[in-house]
Amino acid sequence: MTRRVRARVLAAVVVLGALLAGCSAAPTPAPVVPVRPVPAGTTVLAGPPPPARDTSCGDPRVSLTPTPPPAPGAMPAGSTMAAIAARGALIVGIDQSTVPLSYRDPRSGELTGLDVAVAREMARALLGDPNRVRFRIESSAQRIPNLLDGSVDMVVQAMTITCERKRQVGISSVYYEAAQRLVVPRVSPVRDIADLGGRPVCAPLGTTSMATLQTARGADGRAPVAVGVPENSDCLVLLQQGQVDAATTDDTILTGFALEDRRLEVRGSPLDAEPYGIAVAPQRTDLLRFVNGVLDRMRADGTLARIATASVGNAASVPPAGAYAG
Repeated sequence: MTRRVRARVLAAVVVLGALLAGCSAAPTPAPVVPVRPVPAGTTVLAGPPPPARDTSCGDPRVSLTPTPPPAPGAMPAGSTMAAIAARGALIVGIDQSTVPLSYRDPRSGELTGLDVAVAREMARALLGDPNRVRFRIESSAQRIPNLLDGSVDMVVQAMTITCERKRQVGISSVYYEAAQRLVVPRVSPVRDIADLGGRPVCAPLGTTSMATLQTARGADGRAPVAVGVPENSDCLVLLQQGQVDAATTDDTILTGFALEDRRLEVRGSPLDAEPYGIAVAPQRTDLLRFVNGVLDRMRADGTLARIATASVGNAASVPPAGAYAG
């Protein structure tokens, strides 16, 4: 039924009710309850769970041994870094709606957050200026495709390091250790994933969080109903509208949900570890070694801890050292 037809039907009902009011004691029709729309791209994932997580690479946190980063303006000739410097700007894939990792400040309109600050430090190391960075806004599912087609130089977007992803792109050492948990309304009786068998739970598409959700089981043996969305913030919308009983992703992101809406609360024990790394195209090994060198310097001089404290309020999740081989 189209909107115009629906409006005509409702108008006819009102007129008919008025005509019959004086000659009939018929009960008043039940009010029409509007159906709340869901974010574009929302889908329910049915079917068997995904295969077990790939462990073929051993410890996925191990990255390529870093090279000491040269001074800005002194990048090796013919290197990926020199090409970026010649362009005059670093292109970084990032999100714009995930508090406190990467979001637009409502007062200034500028991107801010943990991932934004880390990306700016990469631009500072390459070009001598943290503002010489072009941010390309992308969904979680677009992160790897955008690297592979050359749309971005690197992705700094809460990207969990896994063996499956390392078979597709290069990923740095860990710059922040997150964990997957749940967020629910404060009035909800749900305490953990065991309470969510057969109930709708939201997670972003193309993430490790969604894969973990699909393999979870409630105390009754049933799987939660996995509701996938393109953006992290879409889960917040569905939760606020009462269309899902919980949302699950990295605790950093869920803490942002609770900051935006005080009616929500992060709960439950960790469902999985979520170590964040910076991703680059697989052939850009020189850039990956450079990134690892910059991260090492940021750990040593306290820059990474200061960024984590200012944005997330938790420097304890910054690893004290990177793990390297090769």
